[in-house]
Amino acid sequence: MLNHQPIFIPIVLAEGAEVPCYASELAAGADVRAFIPEEIIIAPGGSALIPTGLKVALPEGYEIQIRPRSGLALKNSITVLNTPGTIDADYRGEIGVILINHGKQPFHVLPGMRIAQMVLAQVVQAHFSLEASLAPTARGEGGFGHTGHL
Repeated sequence: MLNHQPIFIPIVLAEGAEVPCYASELAAGADVRAFIPEEIIIAPGGSALIPTGLKVALPEGYEIQIRPRSGLALKNSITVLNTPGTIDADYRGEIGVILINHGKQPFHVLPGMRIAQMVLAQVVQAHFSLEASLAPTARGEGGFGHTGHL
């Protein structure tokens, strides 16, 4: 059992939709399922917005991140297109998951299929301060591949 108190998240489900659930005791992500009346076929290279039938009311200072399921990625080359997708605390609409098929075969999304996982995370908003220059560092402006490590 986790050593901290859970954050209670009010949810509204469309009739027949399922509550997100954790697949194991220490899982970070809760599985979300496709809430569709019939299968959706995603062609190779294609993407589709998959409804979940789920709406949430997050407390201020939190977000939900929508992430891929590793099994779908490994076995079928299916992932979440905008990984991680962000559900903001002030959003009250239905959560949808954008799946993309990086595989060579059409992928069949079936009603009730586990399509993604959602992770609750704390957020801190930045206050951006306009400056004439930034404090120097040893790295400086070295970007992609600058450290020489792959």
